[in-house]
Amino acid sequence: MARLRAALIGATGLAGQQFIAALKNHPSIELTGLAASPRSAGKTYAEALKTASGMTAWFVPEPLPAELAGMKVVAGDALEAKDYDLVFSAVEADVARELEPRLAKDIPVFSAASAFRYEEDVPLLIPPVNAAHAPLIREQQRRRGWKGFIVPIPNCTTTGLAVTLAPLVERFGVKAVLMTSLQAMSGAGRSPGVIGMDILDNVIPYIPKEEHKVEVETKKILGALRPAGDGLTPHDVRVSCTCTRVAVMEGHTESVFVSLDKKATVAEVTQALREWKGAELARNLPSAAPRWIEVLDDPFRPQPRLDRDTHGGMATTVGRIREDGVLENGFKYVLVSHNTKMGAARGAILVAELLLAQGLVG
Repeated sequence: MARLRAALIGATGLAGQQFIAALKNHPSIELTGLAASPRSAGKTYAEALKTASGMTAWFVPEPLPAELAGMKVVAGDALEAKDYDLVFSAVEADVARELEPRLAKDIPVFSAASAFRYEEDVPLLIPPVNAAHAPLIREQQRRRGWKGFIVPIPNCTTTGLAVTLAPLVERFGVKAVLMTSLQAMSGAGRSPGVIGMDILDNVIPYIPKEEHKVEVETKKILGALRPAGDGLTPHDVRVSCTCTRVAVMEGHTESVFVSLDKKATVAEVTQALREWKGAELARNLPSAAPRWIEVLDDPFRPQPRLDRDTHGGMATTVGRIREDGVLENGFKYVLVSHNTKMGAARGAILVAELLLAQGLVG
């Protein structure tokens, strides 16, 4: 079967580069178009990456694919939907709000931006957690008169939290969650990014808009598709968090406190996390992890440097599972989730794979 033709908007940025690396040799999707800002238009991709100093600004560890280095870059607003089967978007929210609907009128758009995450007819998908929300896409198409659709991925901080809460919601029910994040520098991108003089020897205790995103998105992801398929009912879990930035390159660490609906033991909570398989359809996707959650017994784990790349960065690693004596039926644990893989480009590709498997793409 021929691979689907994909365009990438925001190709020269760090997020765009992560998409390029993740899509190399993909069995079902081929990057056939690259779009960026007008200053890059008309250049080859390799030329567009060149800085004034002559440096090639390619920042991911994987090598730049030779077949893309010579591809001509077009301006994002010049991209034509008729030339592609789907689009990946790696631009800021303000740009996404202008570009993505124009393309979604005709073809699917998978976005890393927050622009449309909170709209009633837009699902916020993590395939092992809430694949059942995908049919909301049909309602989005009906309301907007589109042939395509927009599906954003969650905020990268939300992703690891929602993955670890899903088995607890299924097994015990969850009433409340308190979370403090220690987020990697790469989550801020490179432009504007985090200034080295600000983050070295330091912890920055505030990330604008981040806490609200986590609190709202977690409830949406863990919610339920309404019987009519015309919207989502958010989960009634109460979520409160503090989001901080630390001097780590990649991998978000989160300290999580959970109040369960039912009494449980540490062994039962550990078993629920270890045995969770997630949505059946998500298990055999090309980018799927063999296990979505890995639980470690070593009290000094997880650590971002050691655990962020578990199963190619697609698994969330959990450790230090303990009872909490303050919250009712309380437990606490630490997680590490890869913010630029499962929480970004690879996570968006996983969503595209899910919708392809469900017959909503292609």
